Amino acid sequence: MTKPDVQIRIVKSISEVPAEAWDACAAGSSVVKVIHEDALSPGLSTRGKVPNPFVSHAFLLACEQSGSVGGRTGWQPRHLLVEDTKGALLGAAPCYVKSHSQGEYVFDQGWAEAFERAGGDYYPKLQVAVPFTPVTGPRLLVRPGPSAAAIFETLADALAEITTASELSSAHVTFLPEAEWDALGKRGFLQRTDQQFHWHNAGYATFEDFLTALSSRKRKTIRRERKEALAPGIEVVWLTGSDLTEEAWDAFFDFYMDTGSRKWGRPYLTREFFSIIGQTMADRILLVMARRAGRWIAGAINFIGTEALYGRNWGAIEHHPFLHFELCYYQAIDFAIHHKLSRVEAGAQGEHKLARGYLPQTTYSAHFIANPGLRRAVAEYLARERAYVEAAGEELAAAAPFRKDLAEQE
Repeated sequence: MTKPDVQIRIVKSISEVPAEAWDACAAGSSVVKVIHEDALSPGLSTRGKVPNPFVSHAFLLACEQSGSVGGRTGWQPRHLLVEDTKGALLGAAPCYVKSHSQGEYVFDQGWAEAFERAGGDYYPKLQVAVPFTPVTGPRLLVRPGPSAAAIFETLADALAEITTASELSSAHVTFLPEAEWDALGKRGFLQRTDQQFHWHNAGYATFEDFLTALSSRKRKTIRRERKEALAPGIEVVWLTGSDLTEEAWDAFFDFYMDTGSRKWGRPYLTREFFSIIGQTMADRILLVMARRAGRWIAGAINFIGTEALYGRNWGAIEHHPFLHFELCYYQAIDFAIHHKLSRVEAGAQGEHKLARGYLPQTTYSAHFIANPGLRRAVAEYLARERAYVEAAGEELAAAAPFRKDLAEQE
């Protein structure tokens, strides 16, 4: 394979990169198959969009413009670019120099503690990721063309070279597709796995069709949970596009702050972030909001991809039994069925999702570690961890709530 004549550049803000050029790379790299426009419901056109909204220029720019990254957050943008000799963008990677391991959802604090006990400095490190977003998507973004494979390799090798030259301890590429994971493994990156729970659309026409595919006991449980969630006179509303008003964002941010403060200590995203994405990505956002007696009381934010609905954050200022399940899981399934999306990705962790039709799905990360001793120790650990994740996934899949007679017919 002939390597093209290219130049490597690092920028401190994605605002230095034209949106069209970045998105051309992000769209070209996606392993998500773009579904046919005619299959979508009215108002859900995806034409001209990056299939995975989180690697779009708009989302990453909103993180920077809102102060959610940069400054004293411990996420310093250092985006990696590969350009031809005329300055045209051929490839890119969303990169951040990190002074901690928060907001990543792939946990390496144990590695940091071990290295620092041995006298090393684990921080700063390089993170190739979408901040605060445990969603699988392309990480080494390459514009389509005859040199695409070579550009991918150039990006991968540049990550390792920059890590060593800048005296960073390591580079971490998290929540990348399996194909990218395999390719980075062949270039010397250590390979890690974990799992999430995703719901898959088997061509259901209605939510009731989905319930019919479940065992009788699980079907009855979900019906009861949905009924009890709305029993106190709660109404659920879908907000997207022009319905995403500042008043709605004010309410949702209150929910987000309440949940984030209890779970993480300090929520990651600023209030301004939601206003910005409400202006630049409104047709790619679904707010599932609940109100009672004319007052918003809870909500969940989702992002709309070309094939998937991605559940992200949720919160509430009133707490009602099963309302979390209704807003985050059942309403997401309803929306995906209505708009013919192939799956719902409901975020990190949560074995309780299994009983609600969300099945285990392997997630992937790749790690370049500069220090040979730490590298050997982590490699040995990851071999054991991958075996555990695989066994756990098989065990959980066997406990899926779907009817056994349907599985036998397939």
